[in-house]
Amino acid sequence: MSAWDPSQVELVGLLPQTGRGPKREGVYALWLLLRVAQDHLLEPPLAERAVRRRLASLETRLSSLTVPPPLRRALIAALAQLREGGRQAVAVVLSNLVAPARETAGSEAADAIQRAGRAARQSAVNPSR
Repeated sequence: MSAWDPSQVELVGLLPQTGRGPKREGVYALWLLLRVAQDHLLEPPLAERAVRRRLASLETRLSSLTVPPPLRRALIAALAQLREGGRQAVAVVLSNLVAPARETAGSEAADAIQRAGRAARQSAVNPSR
């Protein structure tokens, strides 16, 4: 089992600072999606069946959260992109989440997602990292 990525730690750290409601659930949803997206980058890769299960579980969990509409749309699109593109889509998925995250969850959450996207892009260039 690998250690948590700093972006994941940052998002979890934002949860107690965020009041209850859609904003907090948005940060939580971002954290959940980030975990699943980064699992696509594991070496050795997860089995295809495990990836499908994780995506299905994530979709189920996200459907029960009260997330602001712009972020909900972005999360649905991110799930679709991860299903279709797998490992190659992670950097794009995370980059596409930055603006809705900034609008709905705040700049700290958006900055964490942006850093994770950069790390994913770097990982795609240098997979042994």
